[in-house]
Amino acid sequence: MNSAPNVLLSGFADESAMTKKANEQFAALAAIGLQYYSIRFVDVGNGIKNVMVLDDAEISLLQQMHADYGLKVSSIGSPIGKVKLKDVDDGTANKFVPFETYLREDVKTACDRAEAFGSKLLRGFSFYHPKGTQPEDHIDQVVDQLGAIAEACDARGLTFGLEVEANLVGQTGHLLADIAAKVNHPAMVTIFDGANIVMQGFTPDQVYAQYQAMKPSLGWLHIKDYSDPTLGGRVDHVDEESASHFVPADRGDSAHEAILRDLKGFLPTLHERMTARGVDGIFVDLEPHVRGGGQFGGFSGPDGFGIAARALCKLLDYVGIGYELRSFESLQAAK
Repeated sequence: MNSAPNVLLSGFADESAMTKKANEQFAALAAIGLQYYSIRFVDVGNGIKNVMVLDDAEISLLQQMHADYGLKVSSIGSPIGKVKLKDVDDGTANKFVPFETYLREDVKTACDRAEAFGSKLLRGFSFYHPKGTQPEDHIDQVVDQLGAIAEACDARGLTFGLEVEANLVGQTGHLLADIAAKVNHPAMVTIFDGANIVMQGFTPDQVYAQYQAMKPSLGWLHIKDYSDPTLGGRVDHVDEESASHFVPADRGDSAHEAILRDLKGFLPTLHERMTARGVDGIFVDLEPHVRGGGQFGGFSGPDGFGIAARALCKLLDYVGIGYELRSFESLQAAK
């Protein structure tokens, strides 16, 4: 009987650097032992930029730096889908972009970045429904728009990962699973993130149930955790002040131990699903936010990122999921 495949450890590199400078990000990840990362915000010498607005010269420099530091891009941490679903004033600062324009410009740019950095994966979201309305009332429109995004990604040999997150239509695992089933496209998978569920007031048992709901569409996992003893039940709208209770994965309320135990048995199926899409394997992507987070990113620092990485590795060791960090042998082979 074949053993379960290893997972591939990755991380949002911008969380690891005090200034978001590319060399600081890459040095921190290399020292921790990671060989993959998700690109989101980076300073390549012209100030901090989102991956979506990098110019050709910056892309070329990053490509060279990847070779120098022995890094590959696991996914493009794009903000695709973090715009309003409808052009209404609901008291939020989220912008609205007509979908045909969004598909033609923003989605194309995100696909361009994935191709430039040799990644098969594009992270995105399920759109902001008008604040005060029920997400269930907007699923049909979201399904239509995400289906078009999946088609655009598939045409480029890419896979779109839909992340569960508060305040969006796909804010729970069950809603995201429903959306994925209705889109029903091989180029769209879902991304589990336990902390994004816990911060909405769900219990560990409820988080685990939402992970189970996502398994038929699951593509990869983001790892951060959350603990706020003042939460007393379901939160309808999560504000920025809530983003100060993130903790490493071994001490929050996201049921990571139970989820990873179950994931171990699911790895062969998930590995087949993702490698069929041309992906290197199953990514477990650190996004720790241990020094704070927000709507479009988070921060951990090199020490916080290291703490979060060790916590994840401890959990993986405990449940018996294999992974690989850089070793002396890999260092010698790279000479």
